[in-house]
Amino acid sequence: MHALSLRKLSKTFKGGVVALRDIDLDVEEGDFFGLLGPNGAGKSTLIGIVCTLITRSSGEAEVFGYDIEKQAWQAKCLLGVVPQEFNFNGFETVEQIVLNQACYYGIRRREAKWSCERYLRELGLWEKRRAVSRTLSGGMKRRLMIARALVHKPRLLILDEPTAGVDIELRRSMWRFLERINREDGVTIILTTHYLEEAESLCRNIAIIDEGRIIENTSTEALLTRLNTHAFILDLASPIARTPDIPDFPIKRLSDSRIEAEIRRDQSLTDLFAKLAEAGVRVSSMKNKANRLEELFIRLLDNKLDDEGRQTVSARGA
Repeated sequence: MHALSLRKLSKTFKGGVVALRDIDLDVEEGDFFGLLGPNGAGKSTLIGIVCTLITRSSGEAEVFGYDIEKQAWQAKCLLGVVPQEFNFNGFETVEQIVLNQACYYGIRRREAKWSCERYLRELGLWEKRRAVSRTLSGGMKRRLMIARALVHKPRLLILDEPTAGVDIELRRSMWRFLERINREDGVTIILTTHYLEEAESLCRNIAIIDEGRIIENTSTEALLTRLNTHAFILDLASPIARTPDIPDFPIKRLSDSRIEAEIRRDQSLTDLFAKLAEAGVRVSSMKNKANRLEELFIRLLDNKLDDEGRQTVSARGA
């Protein structure tokens, strides 16, 4: 069963602006799926169509087999959405906002209150349940949006940049919560994000959209294997006066106590450290130069990788 199925989905706005071009996409039930792309790529338009806030120009879209327009009620009952912007009544309390959402779906009051308490507790908002929502911090408002989207127990949850503007500690606690409801409750999750470390950490499968087209759709693991090289920043235990000459490992000296090293997919960090030690260079700490998925994301958008990871002529300007 596909939680979401799109076939030849297209959207052209008035004035001839094409936002989506023949999108074919399947998200399996139970998946944690990443939908990535630059600003203006078509992500929000796609989500708007699935939520019936935007009318499709052509194509088909189904949520668990229900057509989003012909069987809108059935589809919406299975769907929870967390949009980018805060769109709740700022003068209602946290509890009122979540309970009102449950009422929209015809949930009995006793069950609604139980579900409301569960998610407010799990998201750290129970003590704020009687607070007027406009007085909440940005991070609390984000969590309130998630609680509201889950109160009717949807089988598919769509999160449109849910951790934007959230500090690192809160972001990671939200990751743990989302992983738990995906694993334990079987909620299918579709995540759009510009924090690409989120996609690498959370998502099992990823689609990348650019200029209204899906340019990549595969597992996160398979996508990351497309990177032939990976760069690391190494902090040194002792300063060096010149760049060490390490065969097979390109090295760049950034300062007296820091170097950048590049390794291929068929090489290991252990080999690099051993050769550095032979040259009298001792490493005290290391970090990735950039998020692995971010590196690949940039390359894919420039269409500079073929199936073997070699550079190709960019098709974007063709």
